[in-house]
Amino acid sequence: MSMHGVGDSLSPQLMAEIGDVTRFVHRGSITAFAAGANQSSEREAKSVRTSKSGPPELRRTLFLVMDGLLKSMPQDDPVYQFMDKKRAEGKPYLVYMTTGANKFLRIYYGRVKEYLASLETAD
Repeated sequence: MSMHGVGDSLSPQLMAEIGDVTRFVHRGSITAFAAGANQSSEREAKSVRTSKSGPPELRRTLFLVMDGLLKSMPQDDPVYQFMDKKRAEGKPYLVYMTTGANKFLRIYYGRVKEYLASLETAD
């Protein structure tokens, strides 16, 4: 809840949709989970058009967080700054919302992992 855009109602939704963060090996894994796997038996693409194969509830929650950021416009928030920069570059709505959500997930992953590590050292 310390992250901008996440409040009393979106915080539990976000945690429920993502689940246990320790199951993700690195920060790229959590963004891949949110976007869904885009693989075929022949090749694995790194850059493809937006997919709707990830969990729709997580995508919805992330878009609500991004919408909250756009409405509150916290100038000190790195996710908002990133989305605002993409918007100023003329990127389409879906592009800057998706890239903002991915950046949010990477920061979320880092903060949760840092918090869990601090709990382990306190024991």
